[in-house]
Formats: sequence, C-alpha cells, structure tokens
Amino acid sequence: MTSVSRRSILTAGLGAAAALVPGLGAPAVLAQSGPVTLKLGNNLPPSHSVNIRLREAVAAIAAETNNGLVITIFPSNQLGSDSDMMSQLRSGALEMATMPGTVLSTLIPQTSLTGLGFTFTDYAKVWAAMDGEVGDHIRRAIEKANLQPFAAVWDNGFRQITTSTRPIHTPADLKGFKIRVPVVPLWVSMFSALGAAPTSIPLSEAYSALQTRIADGQENPLALIDTAKFYEVQKYCSLTNHAWDGFWLLSGGKVWRTIPPDLQAVMARHLDAAARQQRDDIAKANLDLQRTIEAKGLVFNPVDGAPFQARLKEAGFYRQWRERFGPEAWGLLQRYAGDVG
Repeated sequence: MTSVSRRSILTAGLGAAAALVPGLGAPAVLAQSGPVTLKLGNNLPPSHSVNIRLREAVAAIAAETNNGLVITIFPSNQLGSDSDMMSQLRSGALEMATMPGTVLSTLIPQTSLTGLGFTFTDYAKVWAAMDGEVGDHIRRAIEKANLQPFAAVWDNGFRQITTSTRPIHTPADLKGFKIRVPVVPLWVSMFSALGAAPTSIPLSEAYSALQTRIADGQENPLALIDTAKFYEVQKYCSLTNHAWDGFWLLSGGKVWRTIPPDLQAVMARHLDAAARQQRDDIAKANLDLQRTIEAKGLVFNPVDGAPFQARLKEAGFYRQWRERFGPEAWGLLQRYAGDVG
C-alpha cells in the first residue's frame, strides 16, 4: 500500500501516459483516457456497518479524484458466493472484495489463524495482533496468492450461537446439534470436535436453511444476527464468544498492478480510515445490540468458554491446527492471545 513517488513513476516509463485529474490535492496519474472503474463485492447486507463505511469511502474517493476513480459496491452476494468471488478476484473478472479471513482460508489457510476457537478474549488482543505481527504474517500469505490486501482489517466481531431449539450452556448442549457454519474448514472441525453436526451453507442461504430446519442454529456476530434478521427464525442466543474473525479488503493482484500508484494511495488512505471507523462502529453497537435484538424476541444467556476450550483440547483440536498452521504462525498467535491448547 506504499505510495510511489512522481519521480519513480516517471522513471518507470509511465510519465508519457500521465494525465492530471482536476480536484486532487496531489495530482493522480491515469493510465487510461477515461475513469478507472472498479467493482467491489461482498456477502453482507447493505445495512451492515462494513457496507455503510464502504459507501462513504468510495464517495470520498470519487470526490477527491473528480470521478477519475469510481468504485461500485455489490453487497449480499450479488456477484456470486464467496468462492465465486475469490475465483473472480484471482482471474481479474472482479476487481475488489471484502472477504472474511476464515472464508478466505479455503484458498489461503493462514487467514483463519485468528478464528481459532475460544482463543482471543477481547478486542485489545485482537487489534494488537492484527495491526502487528499476526496481521503482517497473514498479509504475506495473501500476497503470495496474487491478491493485494489493504492494511487495515475490518471487524466481523466475536461470534455467538443462535438456536431454534434450546440455549447452549455447555459442550453437551451441542451434541448432535445441526448448526449452520460458513464454508470454513476450521469451524467445521471445531464444531465437530464439540460434538455438533455442522453443515457449511453460504450466508446468502443461511436464513432459508434455518427457516426450513435444514439447520437448527447458526453462529455469527451480533451485528450480522441483527442485519440478517436471524431473530425471525431463531429463539435463543448464547453468548459464547467462541471465535473472532475479520474482513480483509482485497484487490486482485493483476488488477492492482494496473491502477496508477497515485490512485492506489488515495484508495488506501480512504479505505483504511473507513475500516478503523467501522471497528469503532461495531464496538459501540455491541453495547446496544443485545438490547435491540432481545426486543425482537431472542432470549440471551451468558456462557463460560472454559469448558469448551477444555473439550477442544481433549479432542485434539488445538494439536491438529497447530500442526496445520506451523510453529511460526502458532508462536505469533500465542504471543498475542496467550497459551492455548
């Protein structure tokens, strides 16, 4: 995300194609006669804080570049499933996307590191890790897959379990429980180790799966439980805080290299600032979301995570994933989250 100086642009031979965009505090270089237009896809409803802050950021980018750079957002899996969008990103058919780290792990296993069950206990540890060595480690893995990650990670929140049948208090309550999870090997493994019967269903199909009882429950952060209206088809919400996950804002590597460096810098500045604002949004919203969702019918109960972590350790879950992530990644994780497994 480091901007490139005007001299280095000229040295690289792009100076002959440079065009100044009116309205920029620092002139942008355009490598084409018309505006740069990009599509940005994600799996979130338009009302989610990620999409709200993205809309503000892309408007600011368009204004600063005098519409020399226009980004159009496609929420709610309008451009396909997460797997579809990952394929499109890599091929260049889609220019940008926000992708949960755990979903991205089907391509890049290291991105699910911070979603390890019952590991992070608070946001202070999360953001120290993601803005520090853990985030750097994951960014390098993403770049090796020819994807360009922006610097700031967006907040997907700590995840809770909702059910239509019974509240979850102990690991025994999950025995045989049909729970919808994302297409994420880590969480399929975790809930299997806890005795549940996880089924991987895309977010865009989760509501109907709960409505038709293909699954009796699901797990997501409170913000998404609210915006996806899961309270309409669920009765209980157990505050398990069983995992944290973030959204990576990505561009395809091929596409990113075609965007003039001055425009890259404008994008990075506005989009990274928006990510940090969205983190604050989630932190503030979490104070009120439980009351809001309770008023819509969900019954909440607190959960002690210690028995769940003990069960995962007993089942060999942590040992299995320590071997998969490798000693370097595991050492970094424990440096920020503390000893697990």
